[in-house]
Amino acid sequence: MVFAVGLLFAAIFLLANFVMFHWNFPDHGRPYRVEINRLALAIEKDGLENIDLSQYEYVYHVEAFGEHFYNTDADYSIREIDGTLYRFDYAVKDAAKPWQIILAVNIVLIVVMAVVFAVLFYVRAEILRPFERLADVPYELSKGNLTLPVKENKSRFFGRFLWGIDLLRENMEQQKMYELELQKEKKTLLLSLSHDIKTPLSAIKLYAKALSKNLYSDVEKQIETAEKINEKANEIENYVSQIISASREDFLSLEVVNGEFYLSDLIKNISSLYSEKLPLLKTKFTVGEYRNRLLFGDFDRSVEVLQNLLENALKYGDGESVELLFPDDDEGVLISVRNSGCVLQKSDLPHIFESFWRGANAENIRGSGLGLYICRQLMHKMNGEIFAEIDGTFITVTAVFGRG
Repeated sequence: MVFAVGLLFAAIFLLANFVMFHWNFPDHGRPYRVEINRLALAIEKDGLENIDLSQYEYVYHVEAFGEHFYNTDADYSIREIDGTLYRFDYAVKDAAKPWQIILAVNIVLIVVMAVVFAVLFYVRAEILRPFERLADVPYELSKGNLTLPVKENKSRFFGRFLWGIDLLRENMEQQKMYELELQKEKKTLLLSLSHDIKTPLSAIKLYAKALSKNLYSDVEKQIETAEKINEKANEIENYVSQIISASREDFLSLEVVNGEFYLSDLIKNISSLYSEKLPLLKTKFTVGEYRNRLLFGDFDRSVEVLQNLLENALKYGDGESVELLFPDDDEGVLISVRNSGCVLQKSDLPHIFESFWRGANAENIRGSGLGLYICRQLMHKMNGEIFAEIDGTFITVTAVFGRG
C-alpha cells in the first residue's frame, strides 16, 4: 500500500511540475501600470525634468525617444505624451516569479507527501502490524492448537484486544485440560465401577443357577439364597447410582471473582449491547426505572447472566417485546427479564435450570440446554439466586443479587 501511494504521489509531482513549466503565468505586475499612468500625467503637467522618480515604487527610469530608445534589457512600457514617445523602465517588486511559484508548489507537495507517509507508517505500525500477528491465531485455535502464544503489544488501539485474545486462548487451554482431566476421572470411575459390578453380578448368576437346578431342597436355604440375590442386586443398584451421580456432576469450570460494582454500570453495559440490536429485530426493548445500588458479585459474570437471559428471551419468545425490570425487594437487588410468547407449562418451571433440559418450545430451535443451567451456577457462586415465573403468555426470569 505504501508503495502504491508513493507511485501516486510521484505521478502527481511530475504532472504538477510539467503543467507549471508549460503554463503561461499571468502578469502579476498590474500595479506598475497604474503608477506609469500617474507618472505620464505628471510629465504632461510638469515636464520630465521636474519629476522625482524616487517617489515612485515601480518605475525607476524614464527616457524620451532617442537613438538608443529601444536598446535595453529592462522591462519597459512606452507612452506618448504631447507627441513625444517616452519609455518607462519598471521593476515588479512584489510579484512572484514563476520559479518561486513552482518552488512553493513543490514544497507543499513534498510536505503533504511526508505527512501522508508518516500517517501510513503509523497506521501500519499501530494498527496493521498487530493484526498481522493474529493472522494465524484463529486458524491454529480452530485446529485445537491452544499453546500458540499471542505476543504482547502495548498499542493503545489494540493492546487490550491482543491481551484479550491471549487470555481467551489461555482460558480455552485451561478448559481443555480440565475437560481432559474430567474425562480421565470419569473413565477411571466407570472402569472401576464396571469391575466392581462383576463380582455381585457373578454371585447373582451363581445363586440363580443353583435355584434353577433345584440344588437347595431346603426351603430356608432357598429363601436365604433369594435374599442374597436381592442383596447383590442392591449392591449393583448402588454402583449404577454412583455412575448416574458421576454423570451429573458439574462439568463446567465456571470461575467467578466476586467484588462490588454498581447496578448502573451493569445496566449501561447491557443497554449498549441490546438497545441497537433489538430494534433491528423489530422487538420492543424496555428498560424499567431503577435505583442505583452497590451489588456483590462478579461484574463480567453478571453481564454474562443477563446476556443469557436476554438471548433466551429472543430465541424462545415471539419477538414482540423484551423488558428489563427491577422489582422491589428488601433482601437483595432483583433484575428481571420478561418476554412475550411463552408456551411453556408451569409444570416445566422446576426443570428449566437443569443441564441439557429442553422444553417443548425448543423442538425446532438449536441449543444445548445449558444457558439457564450456567446462569444458575454463576448466580449461586455469586451468593445469588435465580428463578422463573409464568403469567399467561409472559415468562419472567429473575436474577437475585446480593447487596455490596
